[in-house]
Amino acid sequence: MLLRKVACTSMCGARHDSGCTYARIFEPRQLRRNGPSGLADWPRPFILRARHLDGRTLQPTENFHFYIHLFDPQIPLLTFIDALKQLATEGLGPRRGRVRLAGVEQLDTDDRVMARLWNGVDFSPLVASSAAPLDVEPCRAVRVRFLTPTELKCEGKPVERPEFPVLFARIRDRLSTLRALYGPGPLKVDFGGMGERAAQIRMTRWELRSEHRVRRSSSTGQVHPWGGFTGEAEYQGDLTEFMPYLHAAQWTGVGRQTVWGKGEIAVTPSADPLIRGS
Repeated sequence: MLLRKVACTSMCGARHDSGCTYARIFEPRQLRRNGPSGLADWPRPFILRARHLDGRTLQPTENFHFYIHLFDPQIPLLTFIDALKQLATEGLGPRRGRVRLAGVEQLDTDDRVMARLWNGVDFSPLVASSAAPLDVEPCRAVRVRFLTPTELKCEGKPVERPEFPVLFARIRDRLSTLRALYGPGPLKVDFGGMGERAAQIRMTRWELRSEHRVRRSSSTGQVHPWGGFTGEAEYQGDLTEFMPYLHAAQWTGVGRQTVWGKGEIAVTPSADPLIRGS
């Protein structure tokens, strides 16, 4: 709502113009009406990650941080930062505690600071990433931790266990859709062939919990279900070609409602099969 006040001009009305940051972030289909068919609602070009703040009570003068993953390089960051500054001033959390936005930093894929985009006074533009392509080593086993409730569907129905073909298919589809909407275009891969090879990967161990929560909209009062499974699963097989997709999914999330924080995963590869003693 604050971003709409900051970025959406009175000229926009119901049909936003191409320069409207609010529409680009929250109503992207309004700006690009000729996108992929079959998408009634486009995935948003960002993710908020603040799982480490769940349940915390912050004391006066205590610092904290959260992460924003942006997938649309055309988003004007200065306008986005202006909205975050106002949000901080109006207050966060159930008691609307007042905070101050002290800075915005750009990180690389190893969580190292690349640039300080905003220091509390001045703004600096994003630094182009020069990260080298991921050096993929042979991998025969991997552990995937589902850090927040994850909801995967197969043939329109939620699945109880993240068998690898389903997990990979949802990761592949999400990456391809994000590229089609906000990047250089859909993935140019052999979807059928990769799907057949993904079917050869076995899930050898899993420890999963089903979580059921609700989310209440502060603006409409509507209650939305917010559930899925958490825990971890281990997979074995020739995983080498799938590892770049699993690594990317750590940033994009996987499954439904990722923009609300669902579907956050962590991936631990291994060159050798995971062996467990009795």
